[in-house]
Amino acid sequence: MRPKTLAEVAALAAQGDSFDRCLANFLDEFYAAPTAAALAAAPAILAPQFGDIGRVQDAYIAATAEELARRFALPQPDWTVGEDRQLRRPWFASPLAALRAVLLLESPPAFRARNLFVSENALSRV
Repeated sequence: MRPKTLAEVAALAAQGDSFDRCLANFLDEFYAAPTAAALAAAPAILAPQFGDIGRVQDAYIAATAEELARRFALPQPDWTVGEDRQLRRPWFASPLAALRAVLLLESPPAFRARNLFVSENALSRV
């Protein structure tokens, strides 16, 4: 199943599907037909089930929603705000210390605000 909403991404991940694959499939669907409805429904919180990685995924989903809303001039969903969608400690997309400075600079604002440090093309699809 190709998720058409971020809520579906979280639901599939909670059922054991690959978070990364589900998010990539969602992005393909979203870019084909960007709508506010794809971002509107609040995804389930993954942290209780998956611990630290779930917290990262919760923040990543919220940052994705906010960044896509900004890029496509859509309303930012209310559910993206809150402590359960932010990290207390920084998370870097790469374990290589040499890349941290690049990720600090490149991270889109929605990711940076949640203590997520990713490349500028983290939401790109080829």
